Amino acid sequence: MDRDPDAARLDKWLWAARFFKTRALAAAAIDGGRVELNGEKSKRAKPVRPGDRVRIRIGPYEHRVTVREVSDRRGPAALAARLFEEAPDSRAARERLSEQHRQAARLQDRTFKGRPTKKERRDFEKERGRE
Repeated sequence: MDRDPDAARLDKWLWAARFFKTRALAAAAIDGGRVELNGEKSKRAKPVRPGDRVRIRIGPYEHRVTVREVSDRRGPAALAARLFEEAPDSRAARERLSEQHRQAARLQDRTFKGRPTKKERRDFEKERGRE
C-alpha cells in the first residue's frame, strides 16, 4: 500500500501531538466519540492532513485545533506544539473553565475540625459574601 507522506492516521497524530499519552488512549477516545475530524465522528485510521480541523474532548475540556503539520512519530513537546494551532476562543474557554474549577476547589477546601468557632463562622460568611 502506498503511504501518503502528507497524511497520518488520526490516532497516531493525536499521540504524536501529545493530546494522549498512548496510542491506545487516543484510539479509545476516537472510538468513544470524543474526537471529531472536520465536524464528523471518524475512525482511528482516518487520514489527517494539514488544514483539517480536529475537536478533542478530554474530561471537561475541549480543544479545537487546526492541523498544521502531520507526523506519526512522537517527539519532543516543542515539535509536537508545531503540529497544530489552537483556536483562540477554544483556548480562552479552557482557561475560563480551569479558573472556575480552581475557584470551586478553593471554596470546597474550607473544612472545619468539629464545630466552627464564632470567629471562623464569621470569616467564612464574609468570604461567601453574606455580610
